[in-house]
Amino acid sequence: MKIQNLYPGSWGSNCYLLTVDEHAAVVDPSANAAAIQNAAKIAGARIEMILLTHGHFDHIVSADALRDVTHAPLWMHAADAPMMTDAHKNGFYSFFRMDRVCRKAEQTFEDGDKLMLGDETIRVLHTPGHSPGSSCFLCNDEFLITGDTLFADGYGRYDLWGGDREVLFTSLQALRQLPQQLPIYAGHGNSDTLGAALDNVLYF
Repeated sequence: MKIQNLYPGSWGSNCYLLTVDEHAAVVDPSANAAAIQNAAKIAGARIEMILLTHGHFDHIVSADALRDVTHAPLWMHAADAPMMTDAHKNGFYSFFRMDRVCRKAEQTFEDGDKLMLGDETIRVLHTPGHSPGSSCFLCNDEFLITGDTLFADGYGRYDLWGGDREVLFTSLQALRQLPQQLPIYAGHGNSDTLGAALDNVLYF
């Protein structure tokens, strides 16, 4: 499985294109929908699904536009599903005092679910704390997309709707069960290895 970061996205959020041969998935569509489509075209792949690590506004910017042009279903954890249609829950109102919402997700996933991209797997790891449904994606056991649960130099905030500090740190501890040499691709900032990022969390 190949991964490409389509940053810069809106509000500095990373947007990832995953490809397996002619099959593509988009994780956290913050980049412009046309740019995402163009990247998939260059890769010779068709976007078959859109995956959200969580439902905050800066990660769903192009969700509706991308669905309109690709007709790909959007997947997210069931616990974050209300964030799509509620600007108070997705955080936009907290920052800008305006409503900004998207259509509901077509599909929801749960912890341990395996989604297929071509003949390779994307395993869902529910890691709540930043939001109730925050999730990481273990991609064919090759790398981990961590969203805003874990960054190379820290972790996501827990003071927005549904956030919980204790729950977040329990999720971070659970990531210790994975191979620590796994590359991680976070919702913001640079990539790193899982072990190094977790060590940074413990340091701070």
